[in-house]
Amino acid sequence: MQTPFVAPLFKSINRLITLGLILTGWSVLIVFRLVQFQVLAHDDLAKKGQHQQQQLEVIEAPRGAIFDRAGNYLAISSTSQFAVVDPKRIPDKATASALLARVLNLDAAKLQTAMETVASRKRHNGYLVVDAKVTDEQANELRALSLDWLEIRQGSLRTYPNHDLAAHVIGEVDAEGHGAAGIELKLDKELTGTPGLRRVNIDVRREGYAAEITRQPVVGKNVELTIDSEMQQVAQEAIQHAVTANHADHGSIVAIDPHNGEILALANYPSYDPNERLLAGEKPHGREDLAVVAPYEPGSVFKVITVSAALETTKLTPNTMIKCAGGVLTLFGRTIHDAEGGHGDLSVADVLAKSSNVGAIRIGMEVGAPNMYEYVRRFGVGKRTGIELPAEAPGMLRPLRRWQATSLASVAFGHEISVTTVQLARIGSVIANGGFLIHPHVIAWKQAPGEPKEVPQFPPPQQVLKPETVMTMRQLMRRVVLPGGTAQHLHLIGYTLAGKTGTAQIFDFAHHVYTHHYNASFMGFAPMNNPSVLVVVTVSGTTGGPAAFGASASGPAFEAVATAALRLREVPRDVPQEVEDLEQKQLAERAKLKRKHAEPIDADTLASADVVTPPTEQEMREAMGEDAVTEAPLDGPKTPNFVGKTVKEVVELAAGRGIDVDLLGDGVARAQSLPPGSAMVPGERISVRFSR
Repeated sequence: MQTPFVAPLFKSINRLITLGLILTGWSVLIVFRLVQFQVLAHDDLAKKGQHQQQQLEVIEAPRGAIFDRAGNYLAISSTSQFAVVDPKRIPDKATASALLARVLNLDAAKLQTAMETVASRKRHNGYLVVDAKVTDEQANELRALSLDWLEIRQGSLRTYPNHDLAAHVIGEVDAEGHGAAGIELKLDKELTGTPGLRRVNIDVRREGYAAEITRQPVVGKNVELTIDSEMQQVAQEAIQHAVTANHADHGSIVAIDPHNGEILALANYPSYDPNERLLAGEKPHGREDLAVVAPYEPGSVFKVITVSAALETTKLTPNTMIKCAGGVLTLFGRTIHDAEGGHGDLSVADVLAKSSNVGAIRIGMEVGAPNMYEYVRRFGVGKRTGIELPAEAPGMLRPLRRWQATSLASVAFGHEISVTTVQLARIGSVIANGGFLIHPHVIAWKQAPGEPKEVPQFPPPQQVLKPETVMTMRQLMRRVVLPGGTAQHLHLIGYTLAGKTGTAQIFDFAHHVYTHHYNASFMGFAPMNNPSVLVVVTVSGTTGGPAAFGASASGPAFEAVATAALRLREVPRDVPQEVEDLEQKQLAERAKLKRKHAEPIDADTLASADVVTPPTEQEMREAMGEDAVTEAPLDGPKTPNFVGKTVKEVVELAAGRGIDVDLLGDGVARAQSLPPGSAMVPGERISVRFSR
């Protein structure tokens, strides 16, 4: 029998045991959790703790610089403060725009338009860079406003120290710092570099108090261009004057080394300053690289290809006489005519020099459509040049199967095809460099930090013409700038030059007619026998008249750029000083006569036609006449050899042959405009240059 106090004792012991077991289990659980936290999960928990107290920030890599060929900066990056807003969170955009405009000295109306444009976009991150160059004072004033839709961020600012210089080549960056045009866009990945990382320790208020760079940013590649800044400045001023003086719409100019394809200058007008960022909704006026993206019908400049093809595929020679039908030819509703009442019979040389459209058509018919198409393709028409600039247009050359019966006539004098100014520069380079199709380019080299320079490799030049054809074409293009040629008033002091004018009517695609607005061009190179530079000028949208055609509208710009190029490249003169002085005197005398006598002009006029059933090539030949092409009579007047003779001897010899001569200089005859033995057109004059 148990005593009365035993039962309560057992109950107390059981409770103690139960409590002990509970405490032991709790202790085991605590120890297990401690082991788990301190040993098993230590690394993961440590990382989570660090993550709560630290954050990683991206360090933007400095964008690589862009230089000109002399090593001068064209584009450079520096740190800056950005004012960024979220327009979708702004309740009153008019008030917000006025407030920001007052602090940042901006246009409130433009800013409001930009905010409304961004806010209306469905697919947009909602952020708008208001100003990329915020000063410390402005930043403090904006922070004091405590606006939840406004941020002041640190970033890299891209600046262009020369403002609009070579703007269309360099391009620009957008608000996020990515390439938006030009080289900036084409080489965006290489210029951008590799961003770095920075670990920042933060407190409970999420404010940083210490930082450590975990990965250094890698600077983007530096890029050097082939552009010559001095030449580029001359080109920009020249094309601006050409466009405004001729009341044209726009224009472009390209200067190229015809031997290696280096673009020395490329300018368009209108232009722009890439430092001036476009706000959302603003129109990009003047930012289109017309020389690369805007093809046009070249007109008579294209006759260089027509005559080159004829010299290599037919029996035509520079002295072959072409019947030009008085300068008017009507083919199945289309009327083609020459300027100034047209011409009679002309030699092939004079067809080019006087830019006869009818003569070019007759030469084209001798070449034939298959050969013409082949040579046009050889010169690179209808294909991109591969220049390192965005959105290059290929131009237009219809497949031969799509040519109508009148297409050959049109193509022969530069219609029904289109080229860009850069492509036209490549076409001219074929004659200037000895017959090779080259690769125009604007990049000289690229270089990553600590690495050697990367010089771009281009396809090898392709031979297009025979050397003897090239030499003949240079002589024929030289006659274009001599008395009687369509560009006889063009002149480079101390240098011989050769070139070709072009004036093409602009086609209205909406109404299917040719307008009375023109693309006026000039393509030329110097010195003639060893060209160092080739320059192409195009002025688009001139309103006609002799003063707005090829040589008159584009010639002065060519003279300015070519003169600068020859000086900057230190090209030796190939015209003696005394001869140059006498030529200048003759030019002054011709300028006086200009008031009384209009100079020959290069006007390629193709009237619109009603739609007709396309004729066959044989029908076209019959419409033109089978006697369109003849050789000059063997007993006709031939050019004597004046070289080596005195002025008196030249005068006596010319008088005896009934030849009119222009005497340039004095002393002994050194050169003449027509080679000895050339057939002469009745009334044609010969220029003879003398020097001591």
